[in-house]
Amino acid sequence: MCTAATYCNGDFYFGRNLDYEFSYGEHVTITPRNYPIRLHGGALDRHYAMIGIAHMAGDYPLYYDAMNEKGVAMAGLNFVGNAAYSEVQSNVENIAQFEFISWILSQCASLVEVRELLDRINIVNTPFSEQLPLAQLHWIISDENESITVESMSDGLHIYDNPVGVLTNNPPFPQ
Repeated sequence: MCTAATYCNGDFYFGRNLDYEFSYGEHVTITPRNYPIRLHGGALDRHYAMIGIAHMAGDYPLYYDAMNEKGVAMAGLNFVGNAAYSEVQSNVENIAQFEFISWILSQCASLVEVRELLDRINIVNTPFSEQLPLAQLHWIISDENESITVESMSDGLHIYDNPVGVLTNNPPFPQ
């Protein structure tokens, strides 16, 4: 079972284990500051640098987890049977499930900024490719001050304060 955890003792640590039956060829990946990242709704040409574990699909980093240069960290953990993503909607920012980590970490220097972005997004059910379908995930997002859990379910996007800074696979966070 995968678990992500934070640890604060004057310094901030974020880590996770990856208990998965097989490998997609993931490895440590660095996305340099301002390296162009294609997104569902356009491209990010100006953003923070990121480092994490990703599967590289061509030149696109499919991050499992990462941290940006400002100290915001994020990990996606299995949420099979509970995750649900929406159709594209107008008047919100539509972010594909596979680009959620890059989208958040590319532009947020704190959880305060993360919360502002989450107020205006829709996580959409667009797969990366036929060979890489939708992953059923929920996410922990942390900085040195706090952690939150984000779950996209059939009844909408749920954002929970996560006072212990730990997340594992299923069940939903309230359980």
